[in-house]
Amino acid sequence: MKDIMKGVQTEVDASYLYQLLASKEEDPVVAKVFAEMSLIEKSHAESFLRHHQLEHMTFPGPSWRARLLGTIGKIFGYDYILGVLLDTEKSLSNSAIQARKKTQTRSSLSDTAHVKILENIMNAEERNSQSNIARFERRHRSIGGNALRAAVLGGNDGLISNFSLVMGVAGATGGRHEVLLTGIAGLLAGALSMAMGEWISVKSSQELYENQMELEMEELETNPEGEEKELALIYMTKGIPEENARSMAKDIIADKEHAHEVLVREELGINAEELKGSAMEAALSSFGMFAIGAIIPVAPFFFVQGQTGILWSVMMSVIGLFLIGSAITLFTGKNVWYSGFRQILFGLSAAAVTFLIGHWIGVSIG
Repeated sequence: MKDIMKGVQTEVDASYLYQLLASKEEDPVVAKVFAEMSLIEKSHAESFLRHHQLEHMTFPGPSWRARLLGTIGKIFGYDYILGVLLDTEKSLSNSAIQARKKTQTRSSLSDTAHVKILENIMNAEERNSQSNIARFERRHRSIGGNALRAAVLGGNDGLISNFSLVMGVAGATGGRHEVLLTGIAGLLAGALSMAMGEWISVKSSQELYENQMELEMEELETNPEGEEKELALIYMTKGIPEENARSMAKDIIADKEHAHEVLVREELGINAEELKGSAMEAALSSFGMFAIGAIIPVAPFFFVQGQTGILWSVMMSVIGLFLIGSAITLFTGKNVWYSGFRQILFGLSAAAVTFLIGHWIGVSIG
């Protein structure tokens, strides 16, 4: 019964979130797709109850997880919800496919239907929808749930790494003022390292793509015929008839700027919009999320020291670890208590090891 209701709740939550996206979507075509998918998810939940002869049960409303995602969307933008939904659809699709392989049952269109619908939207070539579809694809590539996930994992890195560092020094010094100094140093070192790494990653990717785009423009200017043939072949490999593919390529090459944009996307797989992302913005975001997590185990030592400070640091870190574990369930759909306590177990294990090592080193030096 528990597994049945969990499946029903998943469908209800997806229906709620798709409807929320539909109500906020500016493009009428995409909004209609979201609305239809919402109705489909609701019908799946109703069919699930009928199949298990549970029609008499009260139809559930959206869970706290779905409502929380709705609140996040209201604050940070509804693209975050779209990212989580896209990842969820892919995860559900993969699970269905794996289950059929294990039971040796035939695959069904419904296993991958929603993923295919979204991919068809992103890959559609109708001329009157190109700008909207490009926007949809850009959002999908830039978010995909990754912004929220990066924020959660960044805070997790900061908390666990600095908690372990603080406990190691506390074990060696008994929780004296050295812990505070070390904790702040660890926070700054880790956050700056994260920020620099993110800046280099984004900047190097941008520079690489820009260089490839410049080379593509040179080839377009020096050998447009060759580029036209390459583009036609690309379209032919997508299943477009040869005559249509060559005609499309000829029309595109006639406009150099448009041709460059298409060639960059089709040949290099580069979305030019991705290059507009700010490396500094990514660096500051990484710095901030790491620092938020890292300050938690250090904060008590601003006010108390010794065993009291260690105890408060552990308690605050345990709360932080549980909250991070709970936040991760937004992406995994796992039980909150299971995920939260698992995170606590991992964090305390790492801190305990460094505390014991620090204590051993402190006693040896003493």
